[in-house]
Amino acid sequence: MTDPLPENQFSPGDTSTALRVVGLMSGTSHDAVDAAACELRLAGDTLLLTPLGHLSVPYPPALRSGLVAALPPARTTLESVCRLDTEIGQAFADVAARAVAELCAGRADLVVSHGQTVFHWASDGGDVLGTLQIGEAAWIAEVTGLPVVSGLRTRDVAAGGQGAPLVGLFDALWLAGRPGSPVALNLGGIANVTVPAPTPPVVEPAPPVVEPVETRTFDTGPACALLDAATRHVTNGRLAFDVDGALAARGQVLPDLLARLLDEPYYARPAPKSTGKELFHLDYLLARLGPTPPTPEDLLATLVTLTARTVADAVRHTATEVVASGGGTRNPVLMAALRAELPGVTVRTSDELGVPSQAKEALAFAVLGWHTWYGLPGVLPGATGARRPSVLGSMTPGADGRFPPGRAVGVGQPGRLEICRPA
Repeated sequence: MTDPLPENQFSPGDTSTALRVVGLMSGTSHDAVDAAACELRLAGDTLLLTPLGHLSVPYPPALRSGLVAALPPARTTLESVCRLDTEIGQAFADVAARAVAELCAGRADLVVSHGQTVFHWASDGGDVLGTLQIGEAAWIAEVTGLPVVSGLRTRDVAAGGQGAPLVGLFDALWLAGRPGSPVALNLGGIANVTVPAPTPPVVEPAPPVVEPVETRTFDTGPACALLDAATRHVTNGRLAFDVDGALAARGQVLPDLLARLLDEPYYARPAPKSTGKELFHLDYLLARLGPTPPTPEDLLATLVTLTARTVADAVRHTATEVVASGGGTRNPVLMAALRAELPGVTVRTSDELGVPSQAKEALAFAVLGWHTWYGLPGVLPGATGARRPSVLGSMTPGADGRFPPGRAVGVGQPGRLEICRPA
């Protein structure tokens, strides 16, 4: 439990001072801006996170339509990119202002904006050459008056990493100390997992020195990306997603179609790896349906199994527990399929461990912003394939010109993350 933070008072070396942070996120489903507010305080090597609430604001219909029209495999113009960069930045700014007012009682210290991913540039061999998130942070700083950390993925890419997923640090700190081999799973447009490094047992006498096993974080493949695209297609846009998995629940898995989908080379690539809607989109799916189109129900049932199977294949030999978050957790058919693919493995949602599943990624980016504030790396060694862990993001100053204090005496890399109850 944390004490209230005195307004606009900071002492970089005082690790007992809480930093009140708003994390902003819009994922590969690109349907809304999610905001999560929290207070973060370092106590010893434990980062204490007190959630202050979260909200989700849908994109205005015209903005979302313009965004969808510009995304791969469509072609676009620099004018469209500029307009989207501005309008998405303004949408993020409005949500940030709401979060400060409604979740933080009008008082916050930092905003961390993931922005909206519009392209993730990967080579045929899987190396990431660039990544583009838009939603200009200056609009957020101008509206809120707060400093803003943004562009967090690019620095990791510049260091040779995948730039995605970036939730690995949060997951590893959060799951540290849990029994067995817990794995964090996010079911957004794309599914990603964090497989934390195992805690070595205490052995007397000490065993020979061996190469440490690093935390791995990577995209397993599509989660809601193909499910949502297929739902919109088979309902002629009447449904944006398969509500409660109702269509999939009435269908049968088509073995031949599933085999064609599982033949995608991405699944066989070793981690770390990342992907996005540049690969998994409607045209990709339609090209694999074969000469006889399946019924809508059978198509959705098969895609549910595709997601569950590819996630399970990635973790079945390591996980004793899977902690899931993201929009896909609201699909009971998908969650049931995942449990069926992982017999003997406990599959639960992050809500059970104190992290709202719909707010987890926004909270994770708030934690990454805290690390940037104190000049600490936001990725774990080896997790993304980068040559070295980097301090992530670019900084847009607030109204008073304040930048983060940078590396401060007494502030070191946390070893674990503890979720606290709000006062």
